[in-house]
Amino acid sequence: MVIVGGGFGGLAAAGALARAPVDITLVDRRNHHVFSPLLYQVATAGLSPGDIASPIRWILRRQRNVRVWLAEVTAIDTARRTVTLADGTLEYDYLIVAAGSRPSYFGRESEWQLHAPGLKTMEDALAIRERVLVAFERAERERDPAVQRRLLTFVVVGGGATGVELAGALAEISRHALAHDFRSIHPDRARIILVEGGSDVLTMYPTHLSRFARRALERLGVAVWTGSPVSDIGPGWLRVGGTGGETIETDTVLWAAGVGASPLGATLGAPLDRQGRVRVRPDMTLPDRDDVYVVGDLATLPGDDGRPLPGVIQVALQQARLAAENIVHTMKGQPRRPFRYRDFGTMATIGRNAAVCDLGWLHLKGYLAWWIWLFLHVFKLIGFRNRLTVMTQWAFAYLTYQRSVRLITGDHPWQRSDRS
Repeated sequence: MVIVGGGFGGLAAAGALARAPVDITLVDRRNHHVFSPLLYQVATAGLSPGDIASPIRWILRRQRNVRVWLAEVTAIDTARRTVTLADGTLEYDYLIVAAGSRPSYFGRESEWQLHAPGLKTMEDALAIRERVLVAFERAERERDPAVQRRLLTFVVVGGGATGVELAGALAEISRHALAHDFRSIHPDRARIILVEGGSDVLTMYPTHLSRFARRALERLGVAVWTGSPVSDIGPGWLRVGGTGGETIETDTVLWAAGVGASPLGATLGAPLDRQGRVRVRPDMTLPDRDDVYVVGDLATLPGDDGRPLPGVIQVALQQARLAAENIVHTMKGQPRRPFRYRDFGTMATIGRNAAVCDLGWLHLKGYLAWWIWLFLHVFKLIGFRNRLTVMTQWAFAYLTYQRSVRLITGDHPWQRSDRS
């Protein structure tokens, strides 16, 4: 059998099949698994890439029925039972597709993506880190106050968990980590704006937690603009509220407003929803196919309330494990089970000593929620080294208000022009 994707869903499916009589090929275009909830920490210079990533081969090294292929999947032919790779093909008897998602710009990808990078991969996180740090470096040398103000204006689009965490971390960098490092600018006066088209941030949380998150952001110095849908983005500016709306002059726009499915779903020949997610049956199989399973962000399935299940890690893990179990049931001639989602709660951190936690039966905010968030994220990291490193980095940051991974790598056009 073949598993496409080495994220949370793909690894969970492989692990659930550890004792099954199957030969598994797991295919991913990266050789590492990323703990995506902490990508924003890499993007904001809090952690190094290796702190939240582990090689897929190392993770599965003790599972003898799995082989790992570093390859890019470009299409899937369900009729021929083949997976098309960028450099070959792979046949399967059973297939689990856990290809994940990508940022969605609501049909404006070609126009907005260059100016407003999203945060889904390690490459995205490193590009954002570089963009943020370079903005401060350019502002230090800029003599025009208007250009300097534009360089020190950072806009995060989207008031979900990723947007809130990014905005809070940017505020902490400018107010603390970089506050005393420059001579010509005052990083603590940097303008951080969180733009949300809806009525509030973290709208998936209970109202009192959402309001707490907003107040916590504002205490950090973040300007929260709700009811402000983005209408256009260009080089050096962003417009909210339509033609007559307000234009923000900024060189740094970070996109956390939408998620779209991997384009691989369109090759499966199954019905898709508006976000490009594959409509699956309750047992996670494709309609009219008993050998193909789609899980995680690429799949859409209604929950008990009739609404599509959220694209969160919990859903991907539970769906992947069920898909693995149903493959074993099918091999044994037993009926497959339908998916039943068990919600263990959600949480988001806003900044130092501030987080929100919704466990359904219990709502927490502030200091206690922050410590729970801290403990759970360290606990869920793969590998003792990563856990120890992250704990050490966070302890250092907590005691000193510093972020030690403020590295700018590569060359830049503004540097080359200065040397010429």
